[in-house]
Amino acid sequence: MKRTISLTVNGDLHELAVEPRRTLLEVLRDDLGLTGTKRGCSTGDCGACTVLLDGSAVNSCLVLAVDAHGREVLTIEGLAEGSQLHPIQDAFLEHGGLQCGYCTPGMILSAKALLDENPHPTAEEVKVAIAGNLCRCTGYTKIVESILAAAEKISGAGVS
Repeated sequence: MKRTISLTVNGDLHELAVEPRRTLLEVLRDDLGLTGTKRGCSTGDCGACTVLLDGSAVNSCLVLAVDAHGREVLTIEGLAEGSQLHPIQDAFLEHGGLQCGYCTPGMILSAKALLDENPHPTAEEVKVAIAGNLCRCTGYTKIVESILAAAEKISGAGVS
């Protein structure tokens, strides 16, 4: 039996009738059409489905949509302001922190959660923050460099 939930996703309130067994990932992709959140392993091991739930990075494949009722969700689609990319997105482009792009949304949102909590992380702290995000294309060096560059850019510009 479906339950009605309300979610604020990327600043917009959505009311949806969902089966209690459906995940936040399924609702974001299938009901709201937000396909930037990737379906990877469906077991919480790869981080491709990472979103921010009330500001914390979570694997949306492990969160039931009904458990997100009344909460705020940020996906990669909500990070940019119109056509203006967020400084983390800019840094990934400028510093080669992406290749195929499949893991990139989850990496960027994990980076945002880190930088919101710790605006001046060390390389080791960045590595710990993205440890749950797997990338098959890079050696992670460019990703870490991108996040550190974003930290400098954000702290210098006063952006969050």
